[in-house]
Amino acid sequence: MSGQPSFAEFRERMNRRILEQDNQVVRRFFSLDSQTYRPGVLDGKTKEMLGLVASLVLRCDDCIRYHIEQAHAAGVDREAFFEVFQVGLVVGGSIVIPHLRRAVDVLDELDGASGGD
Repeated sequence: MSGQPSFAEFRERMNRRILEQDNQVVRRFFSLDSQTYRPGVLDGKTKEMLGLVASLVLRCDDCIRYHIEQAHAAGVDREAFFEVFQVGLVVGGSIVIPHLRRAVDVLDELDGASGGD
């Protein structure tokens, strides 16, 4: 281990630091983000998969990691992830491929896969 905090630890620590500031716009945006992913007509699992597609298309590796972790925790299986990846790739085009590689690496990490053939 490199001694660096995990993504989740870093995210949590920095979110706390950001929300310590007296800035209502930032606080409201964070709240809006949290509220968006709560179950409604669409369940939380579906919303996480939608967030993952958007993150792939926007090429945000932190967002991709976050939504993979959330979707994985919500019970999305590997086959469903690859359908989500497929949608992101078709919508975003070939520029998504490097982010798709990192996405599969995160999924392998969560599944405990070796990443081998």
